[in-house]
Amino acid sequence: MNILILGSGGREHTFAYKIAQSKHCDTLFVAPGNAGTAQIATNVAIGVTDFEALKTLVLKEHIEMVVVGPEDPLVQGIYDFFKADEQLKKVAVIGPSKEGATLEGSKERAKEFMIAHGIPTAAYESFTEATLKEGQAFLETLQPPYVLKADGLAAGKGVLIIQDLEEAKEELAKMLGGKFGEASTTVVIEEFLDGIELSVFVLTDGKNYKILPTAKDYKRIGEGDTGLNTGGMGAISPVPFVDEALMKKIEDRIVKPTIDGLAKENIEYKGFVFIGLIKVGDEPKVIEYNVRMGDPETEVVLPRIQSDLVQLFQAVSEGTLSREILEIDERSATTVMLVSGGYPEAYEKGKVITGIDTVEDSIVFHAGTTTKDGAVVTNGGRVIAVTSFDNDFKEAIKKSYQNIEKLHFDRMYYRTDIGFDL
Repeated sequence: MNILILGSGGREHTFAYKIAQSKHCDTLFVAPGNAGTAQIATNVAIGVTDFEALKTLVLKEHIEMVVVGPEDPLVQGIYDFFKADEQLKKVAVIGPSKEGATLEGSKERAKEFMIAHGIPTAAYESFTEATLKEGQAFLETLQPPYVLKADGLAAGKGVLIIQDLEEAKEELAKMLGGKFGEASTTVVIEEFLDGIELSVFVLTDGKNYKILPTAKDYKRIGEGDTGLNTGGMGAISPVPFVDEALMKKIEDRIVKPTIDGLAKENIEYKGFVFIGLIKVGDEPKVIEYNVRMGDPETEVVLPRIQSDLVQLFQAVSEGTLSREILEIDERSATTVMLVSGGYPEAYEKGKVITGIDTVEDSIVFHAGTTTKDGAVVTNGGRVIAVTSFDNDFKEAIKKSYQNIEKLHFDRMYYRTDIGFDL
């Protein structure tokens, strides 16, 4: 079949890498794609939320499956757009309905869903500009640090963790005053949970599910998890501290109630649930839901899946996921993200990248790249992810760092301590 992937990052290059291996894939398209996807698929210059242009492409190229990478088209209802269109309704869309996507599109909605279905999470309240004073008063009832979350999508940057009460009150006012635009017209204030974070990824057809490999990513720009939040600086899979007992708690208390909750609420959901967790003592609690795969977690989770990914996606679309067997590579995978100098604040694009062809025993996934005058150049904050395998994650990470030494672009930056806390 002909397949279209939506997106342009490292996540989408990883999807392309796996889907291109499938015996079920004839021609692969990526919209808009990057320099990496161009090597294994046909890039098409269409934005991920330009639904009408995507419809034209799907009909012209006889595309039978659309795999949605980023959250924006899901929150804007691409699944519903396809299902409501007579010409498109038979196309398999891997991603939830607009209603399902509110689990990521609204932090408040996600918290309400967790409480309704008995899923363990931090205590919270939500506030608007009209209830700013109540929000500031609520902060006074909490112990520091204070957690403030923009309700809507803020490109992974809408969560603030603040030690000082007065600063937290000021930031709440700024957020409700438009610091993150529409995303922070409502702000969720949460109880701070002290523990270690991890991510669990679930593929579901809305009733049945498969739990994919666990992963842990590193969000902060600086060594030792310091500095500003980013989209992610590296990741490791599986998470070494997740044993059988913890995994059973995660499945019984979080995964199963989440999928059951979707079914009980009659929510159309055919895609990924990314569950951001924190282990407090020996107890897992949910920090947040995302309704797509994470990035850079995708770069360590998907390469470990040995099953045919397109076959799994077909089963998701047809509601027969329970019949499929999920085969996983037992080895550890690690990835390190190379980013533009200045990221996550202002950075320059168009820097020539060299050394990609010299990488051995690692996989290079393109994130923010494009081509110019025959050369691969930087085109985003996060530029390249270098993924490696080994039986021991420490050896895998060593391979990634050895290969990074072969790569270069002006003002290239990366963290040298991925996995430091494991």
